[in-house]
Amino acid sequence: MSLRGASAEALAALSTELESLLSGGADAVRVGDDLFTVALLIRQDGALRRVATDPSLPAEAKQGLAQDLFGGKASDAAVQLVKSAVGRRWTVNRDLADALERLGETAVVRSAGDQAGRLSDELFAVGQLVKDNPELRDGLSDPARSIEDKSALIDNLLGGKVLPATATLAKQSLAGTYRTVSAALREYEQVAASVHSQSVAEVRVARALSEADRTRLSAALASQYGRAIHLNEVIDPDVIGGLRVEIGDDVIDGTVSSRLSDAGRKLAG
Repeated sequence: MSLRGASAEALAALSTELESLLSGGADAVRVGDDLFTVALLIRQDGALRRVATDPSLPAEAKQGLAQDLFGGKASDAAVQLVKSAVGRRWTVNRDLADALERLGETAVVRSAGDQAGRLSDELFAVGQLVKDNPELRDGLSDPARSIEDKSALIDNLLGGKVLPATATLAKQSLAGTYRTVSAALREYEQVAASVHSQSVAEVRVARALSEADRTRLSAALASQYGRAIHLNEVIDPDVIGGLRVEIGDDVIDGTVSSRLSDAGRKLAG
């Protein structure tokens, strides 16, 4: 999710408000669920979206509408955030729903508390499971199946095995906001890392790293990037040896297979 201009400024301000509400004792799980529901409604109802983002309407009128629609149905904290959101300016009207959904993702991540590392690992594992199982991937993307049916599939797959926050985000990935379920899960990983001032690195190796190697690699990357790094490890026999690290758009390729390919190109040239 990439917001620009007024929308980016609005999301930053709303994120600060969310942190304040959660620090003040608001139920992160309830807030997250409520914001997902409101975001979906605004996304589906074009008339409501246009009114909620119309800069020519007084903020007080739009906030009154939000109170009428959601007051008593959503948590006080969620309603407060929605009222604050509709009182702000947005670059394009679809950004309002996207921002509310991002706030919901952040709230759910916050609900994991000190198990943030486990949450990141589980989101990555679920993403790999979807990626490596075409039948599951097709089932979750099948437009003929209802969201409820797909959610039940996720419950059967993950129920009792992962954190509640992981299950919630896995089901939220079905909302269609992101291009695919896999893309949504990758985005949630980034949100989880960002909430805890981290970056995510995908590390591709032929064999699992030892704990000592993971610690050394994390420390080296943290020193290079100036922030904590969460490692997602992918076992790939094609690597042969060494490792390949991807952080955002940066790629550090120290694999044997890469060096062999380079040598082959030089010989061919």
